[in-house]
Amino acid sequence: MDWLINLFTTQDSIAHIVLLYGIVIAIGIMLGKLKIGGISLGVTFVLFCGIVAGHFGFTGPTPILNFLQDFGLILFVFCIGLQVGPGFFESFKKGGVALNGMSVLMIFLNIIVMFACYYLFFDTSNKTNLPMMIGVLYGAVTNTPGLGAANEALTSVFTNGQIPQIANGYACAYPLGVLGIIGATILIRFITKTNLKTEEEELEAEEAANPHAKPLAITLEVSNVYLAGRTLSQISEFLGRDIVCTRILHQGEMTLPNKNTKFEVGDKLHIVCAEADAEAIKAFIGPETDFEWENAKTENQPMISKRVIVTNPKMNGKTLGKMHFSSVYGVNITRITRQGMDLFASRNHHFHIGDRVMVVGREENVNRVAELMGNSARSLNVPNIATIFIGIVIGILFGSIPIAVPGVPVPLKLGLAGGPLIIAILIGRFGYRIKLVTYTTTSANMMLREMGLALFLASVGIKAGAGFVHTVVQGDGLLYVLTGFFITIIPILIVGPFARWKFKFNYFTLMGMIAGTYTDPPALAYANSSCSKEAPAIGYSTVYPLSMFLRIFTAQICVLFFCG
Repeated sequence: MDWLINLFTTQDSIAHIVLLYGIVIAIGIMLGKLKIGGISLGVTFVLFCGIVAGHFGFTGPTPILNFLQDFGLILFVFCIGLQVGPGFFESFKKGGVALNGMSVLMIFLNIIVMFACYYLFFDTSNKTNLPMMIGVLYGAVTNTPGLGAANEALTSVFTNGQIPQIANGYACAYPLGVLGIIGATILIRFITKTNLKTEEEELEAEEAANPHAKPLAITLEVSNVYLAGRTLSQISEFLGRDIVCTRILHQGEMTLPNKNTKFEVGDKLHIVCAEADAEAIKAFIGPETDFEWENAKTENQPMISKRVIVTNPKMNGKTLGKMHFSSVYGVNITRITRQGMDLFASRNHHFHIGDRVMVVGREENVNRVAELMGNSARSLNVPNIATIFIGIVIGILFGSIPIAVPGVPVPLKLGLAGGPLIIAILIGRFGYRIKLVTYTTTSANMMLREMGLALFLASVGIKAGAGFVHTVVQGDGLLYVLTGFFITIIPILIVGPFARWKFKFNYFTLMGMIAGTYTDPPALAYANSSCSKEAPAIGYSTVYPLSMFLRIFTAQICVLFFCG
């Protein structure tokens, strides 16, 4: 049995390291699925399993642990950047500014409370206490990327190799952080005397009064004599709204119109427009009518509509209006589906790989456009690995640029977390302009992201395990738990009621905003279970991109500016 004993005790063997990580990650993920009171810790439980393994002496060579930790962190933050990139800048539009403003305020209050606890409860002459409190901060706000960014920045400050194991502070604060976020959110309901039924009714009223710009297909009969002899482009320009006319019935014969097609009174039009514009369009063109287009007579081939998937890299970033589909290809694009959302096909729409577009026209022409678009679902299953590693290379180069700041002992760098994150956000939003295909299936992105996170957490836990019991039993572990709880709930209890009273945010939107600010999926799950509408998810997704960026960026700022 010597071979089995050696497998677990020979720390410098590849087999031992792979076995160690496999066991820690597998057990951690399985235990993370257990729910207590409907709440689970998820993949974060890998950190605790790593701590247990490290405590009992199961570890590996430090250089290998450091490599797996940093590589996992890079993979994790880069995939997050790709995910949030497309919506990062759009999150500031139409009401998002106020939500993001409250989120930013909460993030900075977290940091202020952390410093207050540091000066009130800890010995400021001990240079390891502030780094440990930063670890507590990121456990309290349940943000693992921030822990990684702070941990990586500490290598620039503690150049002698004696880096504080801030993962111990993170581990102490994390469990109560998850509970504290949900508990504080519930407390806001009682402080503001919120009635959940009333909040749901308000959401229903808002949805009825403010239809989103979703595509709507209607059939109209031209009754406005002003339109006689006018072309489609003239009518669209006069309306000041985008409309797509997919079919026209003139004198009993159906044709596919283009921008030069002239309308006459009595013509029947099949129009796709934004839902919010429908009433104005009907008032201008004519009343809605019931007409069976399937029975209409056509010139040659019958009209068909077909879903086409954009998989041709040459289409990435091209604008719908500049493709001239109606005049060149004899078809119309009526709507686009992206990541499960139906979008109206406006002229300024940029095609992205993975878009699904509705094409209307004669079968021969539709098939020609399908060939142009690619329309190969199988090719979407092939991940764009080149884009990921190009982005990682650029991100590391960008994160390694030293920026000299007066009064700071070492040059400021974005590092292995901040650099790849910013580049991933920019590539996710603007990659099509330099012909980079950034499309990745949700499952592929989640796989890479969770793999990177698991490697990072396992590495941090194994390295921190040797001193964890000492930290909790003989050190300041209980104080970390208490101060972490303060860091979690105080900003929520300040900002939550203020946002409710000042900006009149719906309570369910507020719940989503708090969950997004703390980047905490369990809190979002609780919010979703409390509401039948999408308000929590909208609040979460509105603030999540900026919150994730600031959590990572402020972690490095706190370390580089204050821990030196």
